Amino acid sequence: MKASILSRPSAIAPIAMSLAALGLVLGHVALFGIVHETDEGTPAHLYQLLMAGQVPVIGYFLLRYLPDQPAGACRVVIAQLAAAALAFAALYWMESQ
Repeated sequence: MKASILSRPSAIAPIAMSLAALGLVLGHVALFGIVHETDEGTPAHLYQLLMAGQVPVIGYFLLRYLPDQPAGACRVVIAQLAAAALAFAALYWMESQ
């Protein structure tokens, strides 16, 4: 019996990275409020690394599992993209304030 496709590290890592990026945005707002800075700080760079670092992991996941389990892989990728959209939405909300 095959293990669940969601239990694969390449399925979980992008979701965890998106949630970490979301935590950075919300944590920064909670600690410092919404401040428009002239220079990007460490949280902004970490956010960028977390969001950009997901792309090759999602690509690997698609190449590895899409041919074998297309329905399950599509559901996982939708969850990964939803988590990334949530992180981007929080950043957009913070920047629009």
